[in-house]
Parts: sequence; C-alpha cells; structure tokens
Amino acid sequence: MKISKPRGTRDFLPEDTKKRRYVENILRQVVKNWGFNEIITPTFENLELFTLKSGEGIVGELYNFTDKGDREMTLRPELTAPVMRMYVNEMQAHQQPLKLFYFENCFRYERPQKGRFREFWQFGVELIGSRRIDADAEVIALATEMLRSVGIKGDLHVNNLGVIRRLLNVLETEHQSKIMRLVDKKDDAGLDDFLKEISAPADLRMKLIELISLTGKDAIARARDLIGDIPEIEDFRELLTMLDAYGVEYTIDFGIARGLDYYTGMVFEIYAEGLGAQNQVCGGGSYQLIKLFGGGDVPSTGFGLGFDRIMEVCEVEVPEDKPIVVIARDNTRLEAVKMAVELRKHMPIYIDLMKRNFKAQFSYANNIGANYVIIIGEQEIEAGKLTLKNMESGDQELLSIEEIIHKLVKNDRKKL
Repeated sequence: MKISKPRGTRDFLPEDTKKRRYVENILRQVVKNWGFNEIITPTFENLELFTLKSGEGIVGELYNFTDKGDREMTLRPELTAPVMRMYVNEMQAHQQPLKLFYFENCFRYERPQKGRFREFWQFGVELIGSRRIDADAEVIALATEMLRSVGIKGDLHVNNLGVIRRLLNVLETEHQSKIMRLVDKKDDAGLDDFLKEISAPADLRMKLIELISLTGKDAIARARDLIGDIPEIEDFRELLTMLDAYGVEYTIDFGIARGLDYYTGMVFEIYAEGLGAQNQVCGGGSYQLIKLFGGGDVPSTGFGLGFDRIMEVCEVEVPEDKPIVVIARDNTRLEAVKMAVELRKHMPIYIDLMKRNFKAQFSYANNIGANYVIIIGEQEIEAGKLTLKNMESGDQELLSIEEIIHKLVKNDRKKL
C-alpha cells in the first residue's frame, strides 16, 4: 500500500533542502549581527493561547485536538503569541529591551493553494520592552536588510495606526475593530455599508475614506490637513526620519491596517514581485499582547517573514559542493575506512558502500561530480601515502594524509 504525504505538506529533496538551509543561515547571520538571540517554543500549545489573541473564530483554521488528559491543544499557527507567553512565564526579569528571533514550522488548516500550505515556516523577530520610535525603526530596517541579503528588493509600505485610531475614537470599541478589519481587507464597499449601518457621522465617514486612500510623499501633510496636528502624526514623521537615516526606501500608506486589535501604532507590510496576488512576504508592527497573557503593560514590536514565499523569489547562488571520494581495491578496503575516518575530521568524504570494482568506483565519482578522488591501493600502502587525483584536470600526486588535508582545506578556504 502506498501512503502519500498529508495534504498541504511537502517533501524537500536534498537540493531543495540545501537551498533552504543556505537561505535560512544567511537570514540567521543578519539577525545575529543586529543583536537578536534565538528562542524555541513548543510545537503545540494550549488552544486558549490563540483564542485569547485572535478570538474563537480562529479555531476553524487550526489543527486543534483534545489530548489524553482532556486538554484542548493546538499545533501553533504562528509564533508571536507563544513568544509573549514565554516572556510572561520566564523572561519578565530579563534586562530590556529583549531582542528575540525564531525560525519554526507552523500549521494552519486551510485550503492549500500557490504559496499557502498547511505546514509552513516562519522566520520572525520580537523586540520587547521599548516604547521608543528607535525600536520601531530598527525592526523595519532589519526586515528590509534580511530580504536584501537574499536578493529580494521588497516594496515597503508603512503606517501609524495611531492616526486612524484617533479619528475613530468617538465610536464604540467593537465598531472600531470591525472598521480596522475592513480597511485591512481593502473592502471599500463593505466599509461604506458598515459606516452607514452604524450611523457614523458623515464628516467622520468622509475623513476616514480619504485618510485610508493617502499614500506617497505628501501623505503626512495631507493627513495633517484632514485631521489636525495630532501627536501621532509627529511620531510617524519621526519614524520616517529614522528610516531615512537607515537608508530604507518606503511608501507611506495610511491604508495599511493589519486588521488585529492588538496593533497599537506603527505597522508595515513588504511585498515582492513574482508571487502574484499573494505577494506579501513580511508584515509586522508595534503591539500590546503581554498584558492579555497575564504580564504587565509591556510594549513589543516585531514581524514575521513568510519563509516559503521568500524561497519562491529569492535570488541566491548556493555554493556547489564538490564531493571527495576515497577509492580502494578489495584488499585495501579496511585501510580506506581508516583513512576516511581521519579525513572526515576535516572535510566531507564519500566511500564506496556497494563493493564496486576499482573502475566502477571511478565511474561513480565521476557521476556525482567529485572534485577529487583519493586512491588507496597496494602501492600507496607500501609508500605510506595516498594518491590525490584532480578529476577536472586529471593531475595526480602522491601525498601524505597530512599533505592532502592541508591542500584540500587550503583550497576550500580560498573559495570563502
């Protein structure tokens, strides 16, 4: 009986995995250079962690289950809530700001489509404990640098939700939440209908529709003319000044809303070409979640990168591995094993596991693209040396194992 992989999941073959690991390691190095430390949270959490954050409506999107102790659990659909839970449980006494990052698989029960899977990978950053514009600017700049490092020039759109929230503060909280979700979905018709349904003042309706359409360099000046000289606009201007200092290119976009109640101020999204309609590769902002999970009034800023979407469009050249193969005759196989053990302390080594003859071992080395072969025959054993053959040039020389290690490790370093 043939068993297929579950719907919405993927197998990654060696070449795919090699590229994913290479890109992952580039991103890891960038965040480490910016002073962030890696954390790992459980693959499954209490269901309540995510319903507290996103409401009961999210349950339909989750891989949730009841465990043998009758506890309601779920595979994690994202990492922000688990990180906030970890902070409340174990990190409140740590020096702030805390600069954390993660790279983990997540799970959502949704209809698989291009760029969307039931198991997917998220690379994210959370900066906990700073209310300063400096923290917001660093997080945005880091996101753009991570994408740049793997060859993606993203289209960054940035907003400050404090502006639109100031406009909506005359409405009931639940009405504000519904409006933010409609703005996030770009549902202009639904937004207009809802504003009429709740009998929002005509002046507010006019200002809101105009505000969320503002983009570009003069958007802040036009927002000030529309709403007045409020502190949130000055905060937004300060953020943009810092992004200029980082050398970050951006588009002011008052239509970016993120659609979730816990976002409090700065929000941003980054889009990449080549992904069709689902072209967002990064999203984030400043938010308040720690208080919801039993902690204090601690601000946070963060983002999540859709790693699978990044892999669809990133342009990196993965260094080619050139295998080194040890070739032996029947009566020198044990010596070959001993040599391979020593050589593997310094470099990757292939050795025949199929009892091929001498000629077939050379053919195997050629088929897998070996850069060098190391020959161990009777003559080599008598001389106490090995034959190193360059498969590309055909040149070969008799060397000690120490000389081979020095030569091949030295050649490898030249490529770095």
